[in-house]
Amino acid sequence: MSDDITFDDFLKVDIRVGTVVQAEPFPEARKPAIKLWVDFGDELGVKKSSAQITKHYTVESLIGRQVMAVVNFPPRQIGPMKSEILVLGLSDSEGGIVLLHPDQDVPNGGRMH
Repeated sequence: MSDDITFDDFLKVDIRVGTVVQAEPFPEARKPAIKLWVDFGDELGVKKSSAQITKHYTVESLIGRQVMAVVNFPPRQIGPMKSEILVLGLSDSEGGIVLLHPDQDVPNGGRMH
């Protein structure tokens, strides 16, 4: 069980939907990963990240896929790349990451609520 938070705490975490517009292998990463560029619409634009999602996804399968991400963390250096967002996923029974995404197309930049 986790610690309780207030609704105001929840509102501080800015989780938005975006569409993957570019993806590339990330061989410099310590663990197998893919570089992602995600379009969050006019307000936020395109943000980049890396994700350890190689078990279930290929570079080609990610283009055009909507994903959920935390967009208000400070940038973080991941090897030679500066990650601007945290793409969200869940571990499967073997530890592979499965991306969180809406089950219908929604406008890029929409905030989770």
